[in-house]
Formats: sequence, C-alpha cells, structure tokens
Amino acid sequence: MHINIPTEFVSWFRSVTPYINTFRGKVFVIGFNGEMITDAKFVHFIHDINLLASLGVRLVLVHGARPQIQLRLDESQLKTQTVMDIRVTDPAALQCVKESVGRIHHEIAALLSMGLPNSPMANAAIKVSSGNFVIACPYGVIHGVDLLHTGKVRKINVQAITSNLEQGSVVLISPLGYSPTGEIFNLTMENVATETAIALRAEKLIFLWDTLTQHTSPAEEKMPLPREMTVEETKSLLGEKKIATQLSEEVQLFLQCAIKACEMPVARVHLINRHTDGAILQELFTHHGIGTMISKETLQAIRKARIDDVGGILKLIEPLEAEGILVRRGRELLEIEIDRFIVLEHDGIILGCAALYPFSEENSGELACLAIHRDYRNFGHGNRLLKYIEAQAASQGIHTLFVLTTHAMHWFIEHGFSVTTPADLPKAKQNFYNYQRRSKVLIKHL
Repeated sequence: MHINIPTEFVSWFRSVTPYINTFRGKVFVIGFNGEMITDAKFVHFIHDINLLASLGVRLVLVHGARPQIQLRLDESQLKTQTVMDIRVTDPAALQCVKESVGRIHHEIAALLSMGLPNSPMANAAIKVSSGNFVIACPYGVIHGVDLLHTGKVRKINVQAITSNLEQGSVVLISPLGYSPTGEIFNLTMENVATETAIALRAEKLIFLWDTLTQHTSPAEEKMPLPREMTVEETKSLLGEKKIATQLSEEVQLFLQCAIKACEMPVARVHLINRHTDGAILQELFTHHGIGTMISKETLQAIRKARIDDVGGILKLIEPLEAEGILVRRGRELLEIEIDRFIVLEHDGIILGCAALYPFSEENSGELACLAIHRDYRNFGHGNRLLKYIEAQAASQGIHTLFVLTTHAMHWFIEHGFSVTTPADLPKAKQNFYNYQRRSKVLIKHL
C-alpha cells in the first residue's frame, strides 16, 4: 500500500537536518527546577531528552528540589532562617535536603531508564551516570550569620563527567556538593548548572522555568523577553529598574547566570518556558525558537558574500525567480559574480542578499538581487541591506544608485528613490534593458 507523505513533513524534516548535524557530539547542560518534576508533563520532557540523546547530543541534566525540600521541612515542622534570600542549612535541615534530593534524583533516573513498548522510549537504552562530580565549599558568613551547610560550587570534576559522556551516558547531577573533607552542602540548581556548563565549555546552557515575566499588577500586559539578546543587552535590561521590577526573581537570576556563562566559554544560553509541551525541541530545532537566547555577540551580521554562500543565496532567490520577481541567475553566473554580493546572515543561515554592480564611467551603480527570506520580511532587514549597499557604493565613488524592479517600486520610493526612464540608465545598461519585462527604473542620488 502506497503512503503519501505530506510535503510539509518532508520539508520540515529537511529543515531540521542542519541542526542534527551541528548538535551531534556537542555538550548541552540542561537545568530544571523541582516544580517541573512534579508536573504531569515531565514524562514528555524525559521523552524529549531521550530523543536528544539518540541524536548524539551529550547531555548533562541538573535538577532542583526546592519545593520537595520545603515540603519535607514542613512535614518535620522545621523552620529555617534566610539571609539575603539564601536559606541557612543547619544539620537538621540538611537531613531533609538529602532525603528530598535523593528521592527525586532516583525518580528521574528511573524515568530516564524507562523503555516501555508503544512509547517514544521503546527499546531505549539510556545509560544514566551520577556521582560526586561537584566539589563544594561553604557559602560562608553573611551579615554575621553562618550559613552552615549552605554552599556554592568550588570546582567541577570535568574529567569524570567527560568520561561518562564519551561512554554515551546522560549525566544526572543533583543540587548537592561535597567537600574534600567529606562534608555535604546544599547548593542551588542555578549555581550548579552554570558552573558545570562553564567548566565543560558547553555549547549550550538551557534553563526551563515557570514563566518569563512577573507583573506588578494583573492589569499589566505581558512583557516577554526579546527572542535574542547579547550579554550587553541583557545587562542593560537588568539595569533598567522599570523593566527589571516586572521580572520575577527567578527570571532575573537566570539572566544573571546567562551573563556569567556567556562571558565565559559557553556559546549560548536558552531560557524556555517549561509549560509548553516539546518546548526544548521547538527551541533547538526551529530557527525562530520559542524562548529567549543569550549570546556574547549578536548572531546577525551583514558581510561580503563568499563562494561557499552560493548555495544559500540560490535557495533564497530561486523562489523569487520562479515568481518572476527577480531575473534568473544560474549557479555558474552567481559563482562568477559572488564578489558583487553581500549577505545578511543570522546564526549561520542566509536570510537576505543584495548585489552592487558599478558603472564607473557614469559614477553610477546598480542595486540588484535585493531579496529577503519570506519568513523574515517586515523586520527592517531590507532597509539594513540597502544602507549597507549605499555605504559600499559611496566608498567606491558612486554618486547615483539605480534599481530595476517589477514588484517593489513603492518600497524603493519610500526609501528615497525616484522613478525615471530607461534613458537615464548608464549606456552599457541601456543596451541590456529588457523591454518585454518592462521593469520600473528608479534612481537615488547618494
């Protein structure tokens, strides 16, 4: 029986292939809180982790346990002191911490080991490794109060974690640390995940959290974080009191962790709302993503095209050529003229391109093949490419820029071009003007 596979599925599957190739063998550190573990959707998250592992991603999972610890403290009728929002962990509280962390640690390991038939984890054979990977030290004394068994990461045993990852294991780390003297310390998931990612020089540090914003009043509209931010933009956002006060303490903490990680060797930090089913897959395997990504530098750049950009440019302009919007260019011609092109690149993907052809005798230049990927229009990318071309033209002594278009006349007029006739084109260009195509001629004086 013949099965007709939908075109959308084939297109989608092809679109994720570059990510699969890029991620294979890379280290991802994923941090999630204790609330997530109690959620019914947590098993779906485990299925997604299994999928990532099967694709060759080296995974380190760091879990929290705050609600479980608080519940155990309440059951034991124990009250704990806090200093600067940091819990003081005395010996009695530490016992509750060990019990709570140990229980959920084993529950997560059991779920990762699950291989039930007729489930996404059928025939799965995930190896889970745990150990004393985190060396901790006391947090110390704050405002005269000794935090006792509350600690912070001193060092990560990189060799031990790496050895387990190389053997194909998923490494599971709890928010407990151990000192060389045999003491146990209560740590935070955020501290452990961040320091682990830095020590491993991870490709990605991923945090799953409850919400992206917290509002000072129910009437306030949501203020989602930007899709992407650089370290400097993140610092500026946290420095603006009006905005920062609308962000929950959890959000602010994750952003601070992101800044620290990205200023070290971690390439990118992703912040994802855990309530969306399949959130981690949507963030990692789609170009848009669904969360917030922080990187040290911007992922978007305009630059001169290289010969290895030809395939990406062709993929961008071929649909427009098929619609008759652009004049058809073959691969061979594009390779010959690649020095004329600039590209707008985002995270390794070409979203736009343009070309400049000088006519030196008239101090004139042609703006050609200005194209933006259809999914990224109306974001100002065309304007950025135009400004770049204008600057490039001016640096070459070009005083007049002209363009031939059949569909975008109004856009060019809005950007300072004036409609003229083919007679105003450079003589060399007039000889090649296609009167059957009847392109509009527009000129802009620089």
